Amino acid sequence: MKPYLYRFEKVLTFREQEKEETEVEYKKSVHSFEKVATELYELLKKKEDLEYDHQNKMKQGFNINDIHLYTRYLESIEKRISILQQSVIKARTKMNWFEEKLLEKTIEVKKFEKMKEKDQEHYRDEMELQEGRFLDELTTAKFHRRKTGW
Repeated sequence: MKPYLYRFEKVLTFREQEKEETEVEYKKSVHSFEKVATELYELLKKKEDLEYDHQNKMKQGFNINDIHLYTRYLESIEKRISILQQSVIKARTKMNWFEEKLLEKTIEVKKFEKMKEKDQEHYRDEMELQEGRFLDELTTAKFHRRKTGW
């Protein structure tokens, strides 16, 4: 009996490698997104704390130089927040794109795996059929030898 060889084995291997590479890229994009999103969150939290402190100081009163410093600092934080928001949008878009590609690659690999399973099943059925024919021929030959005396 000849060993089973899947005719698309190289294609399946190639698709699996593509899927693994896409998965690595997806994980990198998730990490990048998380990093930028965390930085944005921390900056927003910092702005919120700064505004809270400013409200408390307004009740107590403070000089005009502190107000100017606070205003400039708040403006710089808001600019940084705006930049980070754009970075988060880009990182999310990239992450979603890689997620979509990973899904496509996974589906493609599953199709080839399913084809391989069906091909193996067909191969097994064919081998069982050939084995049955061989046993029938063997039985017929044995019966014929007994009958003819050979």
